[in-house]
Amino acid sequence: MKIIDIRTMRGPSYWSVKHTKLIVMKVDLAEFAGTWSNAIPELPAKFMELFPNIGQPQPGGISGRQSPKHPPLNEDQLNDGEPLGHVIQHVALELQRLAGMPVYWGKSYPAREEGVEYVVFAYQEERAGRRAAEHAVEIVEALCKQEPVNLKPIIDELHEIREDEFIGPSTYSIVAEAASRNIPYIQLKNSSIIQLGYGVNQKRIWATTTSFTSHAGVEVAGNKNRTKAMLNDAGVPVPRGTTVYSEDGLRDAIDELGFPIVTKPLDGNHGKGATIRIMNWEDAAAGLKAAQEYSRAVIVEQFVEGFDFRLLVVNGKLIAAAKRTPAAVTGDGRSTIKQLIDKVNEDPRRGVGHEKVLTSIKADKHTLDILEGKSLTLESVLPAGETLYLKSTANISTGGTATDVTDNMHPYNVLLAERVAGIVGLDICGIDLMATDIAVPLNESRGAVIEVNAAPGFRMHIAPADGLPRNVAAPVVDMLFPPGSTARIPIIAITGTNGKTTTTRLIAHMVTSKGYKVGFTTTDGIYIQGVQLQKGDCTGGQSAEFVLKDPTVNYAVLETARGGMLRSGLGFHTCDIAVVTNVAADHLGLRDIYTVEEMAAVKGVLPRTVRKNGWAVLNADDDLVYAMARTVDCRVALFSMRDDNPRIREHVEAGGVAAVYEEGYVTIYRNSYKLRIDRAAEFPITLGGRAGFNIENSLAAALAGYLAGFDKDEIKTALRTFIPSATKTPGRMNIYNFPDFEVIVDYAHNTAGITKFAEFMAATPATHKIGIVSGLGDRRDEDTLGFARIAGRIFDEVILRQDRDLRGKSAEFLRDIMERGLRLDKPDLKITYIEKEPDAIDHLLQHTPQGGVGVIFTENISATLAKLDEFEKTSAVS
Repeated sequence: MKIIDIRTMRGPSYWSVKHTKLIVMKVDLAEFAGTWSNAIPELPAKFMELFPNIGQPQPGGISGRQSPKHPPLNEDQLNDGEPLGHVIQHVALELQRLAGMPVYWGKSYPAREEGVEYVVFAYQEERAGRRAAEHAVEIVEALCKQEPVNLKPIIDELHEIREDEFIGPSTYSIVAEAASRNIPYIQLKNSSIIQLGYGVNQKRIWATTTSFTSHAGVEVAGNKNRTKAMLNDAGVPVPRGTTVYSEDGLRDAIDELGFPIVTKPLDGNHGKGATIRIMNWEDAAAGLKAAQEYSRAVIVEQFVEGFDFRLLVVNGKLIAAAKRTPAAVTGDGRSTIKQLIDKVNEDPRRGVGHEKVLTSIKADKHTLDILEGKSLTLESVLPAGETLYLKSTANISTGGTATDVTDNMHPYNVLLAERVAGIVGLDICGIDLMATDIAVPLNESRGAVIEVNAAPGFRMHIAPADGLPRNVAAPVVDMLFPPGSTARIPIIAITGTNGKTTTTRLIAHMVTSKGYKVGFTTTDGIYIQGVQLQKGDCTGGQSAEFVLKDPTVNYAVLETARGGMLRSGLGFHTCDIAVVTNVAADHLGLRDIYTVEEMAAVKGVLPRTVRKNGWAVLNADDDLVYAMARTVDCRVALFSMRDDNPRIREHVEAGGVAAVYEEGYVTIYRNSYKLRIDRAAEFPITLGGRAGFNIENSLAAALAGYLAGFDKDEIKTALRTFIPSATKTPGRMNIYNFPDFEVIVDYAHNTAGITKFAEFMAATPATHKIGIVSGLGDRRDEDTLGFARIAGRIFDEVILRQDRDLRGKSAEFLRDIMERGLRLDKPDLKITYIEKEPDAIDHLLQHTPQGGVGVIFTENISATLAKLDEFEKTSAVS
């Protein structure tokens, strides 16, 4: 078996719009064809023995119901000859589940190549998903070869990745709550910081600190002495204590406070380095040493009798309270302490780290020290009914448990908690206190506030061992996004084979003219408020996220190309308006897309992401684009270059919205009304109406603007003021009017694009038409031949060059096929072969006659435009 290709989807994609976190793997299985059905009869039974739970019903979603589309794998299916790709899919999912990542969705199907299959499955953590894919192939291959398989190291590895990558239960709860409210989120690169919302409306969380968390509040909470002094001054009961740095200081503190005492690092957290209920000097010295592993300064306090409680305050309101119990075992008179720990850890609610509701108990050095202090070992047997606490603190992360007591809180204690959060200055505040009874006012129960925590954990409240779980994430999201506020910014996304870059720029110009701070992406870069911040093809998911993460942007216009959707999916889950310009034969044969219909399915991902009340703007003149209307779950608007298009008539009669090129005008149809925007010839982008393809782009842009709420005059002004130029539309119909001739720079690179360009050239008078063209190595031979044939029809003379990147083809092959295509209809066409583009441009500038037109279909847009700019300066001087 061999993995041919493996990709990671991070958004809606060709393989699924709903399931956005997917591994897409292409596997060569030809060597083992038929293995499951007949080669090794005992193989299915061995497989089920290795994965006994793979045949159990799995939840299909939040409801927990089994999904009929993705039933569990069972031995009968294997005996009947289940495809190997399907088996690999199930193994990859089961490996992740065994490592604490509950993922269930997947599919598999044959590729075009014989013996090759696609395996597509969900992941929780990206790195774990990719490793699960690789291990799944290795395991199935080993089984086919009747080799032994050891799952433990594989599960351990995936488990370790999960613990490294998982954002944690507290952060996850906030993200899940935000997602349930349709608030988008992005995990910032190489961090656990989560951005909620887009652009100017974004907020950020890091664990349970937020954009609103006060740095001063965190500093106060991090200094326990300062916290205690502030609380004491405000009348909050706190234990007496002092700070020491040495054993001499510790002796003085004990003389003043007496036993029992507590030692803990000055700036510690999560109970690290803390020792409680110290009753003698030896334990006190040991406690000092343990604390100084985390901080030179050590707090020594009176030990306050009672139970450990954690109170959670969010945005000034008490949200939840939990009674915490340290990790413990209870003797039965027979079992050793180690056996009792193992038995407690058998609880299915316990797991490694933050994997589950509770954390497994580890007999670490701290535990062994506690046992030694009680003259016990792990092999000691506890008397029946005796409880032994294995940790000195009640932290959930060390195996402790929590019981919800929110409803038992006395009003005095509620007020106390809310005052403490305000005194320290934290928007999300965890308050630790000791008290005999939380239902009694703290000042009456001789309890005390022990500690105040910034970024408190939510796990004990979300899923307590006993009592009611509390949705403590909801008030956090309420605080970040109060009722009436929005987390999103408008998104207009554009895709298609040709015209998408120009349409994107037109729409971005229109939105900018309205006064918005626009971020937009194109094939030539990323622009924030008109400034190009990145160069190159920026039409993938990462580029979209670049815009959506920018804190100054309040409107996004995103060109979305085939490559990004196939490589990693979209960079957003929903948009407000999606525009599809057209679908034609281009890039076929790349990334396993072989037909125009398959390409349409790729482009069709975008309109399927439009929110329910948004709009899909579709080209009614293109059969494949028009058919996308059947796949969307939003409103549909159509545009057409033909005012007699029956699809438009039917759509409008049914109450739909459309834009039509009618009697020279760009016109919006709505019901029985017509809104004429302006004569298309008045838009500079149409070059006086000669550039029909840019009339079509103007239709799409005008319709998108109308649906976005812009009025007629705003749309008209925007289209009239969009001046095509080398800076505004680089490589798209850039016209240089030199003294004796004209040069046009364009990016037509496929048959459909050059066909429309040919219509423009037919309407362009010239004494002589010369074109610089090249063949592209990543196109099918028939596509290259068709492109060359049309180019041969357009020009009186052709300069044939080569791209720097031949993309898998030889220069000789491309030259030969291009020359054949150019001469299919003009056998005597003059062709001059000049390999390098700069040399070809020099030849064009030297040989274009007076009144002639030279056309450069360029590879290097910036270099070509720079060369022409320099030539223009030289021409002006001479």
